[in-house]
Amino acid sequence: MSGREAREGKKLVRSPSGLRMVPESRAARSPFGLEEPPWVPDKECPRCMQCSTKFDFITRKHHCRRCGKCFCDKCCSKKVPLPRMCFVDPVRQCAECALVSQKEAEFYDKQLKVLMNGATFFVTPGISEKSETMVCRLSNNQRYLFLDGDSHYEIEVAQITTVQILTEGFTPGGGNTRAIGMLLQYKVPGSEELKQLKFTAGEDFNSNKKLSATWLAAMHKAAKLLYESRDQ
Repeated sequence: MSGREAREGKKLVRSPSGLRMVPESRAARSPFGLEEPPWVPDKECPRCMQCSTKFDFITRKHHCRRCGKCFCDKCCSKKVPLPRMCFVDPVRQCAECALVSQKEAEFYDKQLKVLMNGATFFVTPGISEKSETMVCRLSNNQRYLFLDGDSHYEIEVAQITTVQILTEGFTPGGGNTRAIGMLLQYKVPGSEELKQLKFTAGEDFNSNKKLSATWLAAMHKAAKLLYESRDQ
């Protein structure tokens, strides 16, 4: 196991939203994670922020663990897993946030494993015309992208600035497209210098072509989550 993948300690913490299993070091947290939102103060929400039902002794208020807004039980009744905030158990969320969290479940249940298992690509650095066959995978702690061939790259996911998926098969009238590669730009730690790598699924990797396309789709989703975490 690479030093970049060494298991880091975690601790169990309790917040108003529930129990969370978080890294002991903030620097070790996943780049796809989200911070817990501040709750809207009770005194600022006399009514449900979805249906406008007035709160009283019978109609109690509940806070969505994902957005922090205040709702009645009817509008905030679903308990859904929220791994991006490291909750141990499913937590109460409003209908809108629950839908988002349920869609993210595919990434954590399936696509994250695809990224960690890796796929093979031709990788071209910068403006070079020379490509190298490399196995590309996400580290077990989700913080690094490893590229292994004759050369070796360790790219910090938090330093990735752009992920552009390359496709083919598009027609003006519409039609199926498939992912055939990716352009990835990232910053070198301690520098503002941007570097670029081009990933291409090789034609001679017929048995792995579907795997490469699946890996690229997972990387596309990972990039969306990365941008969301960064913009929070």
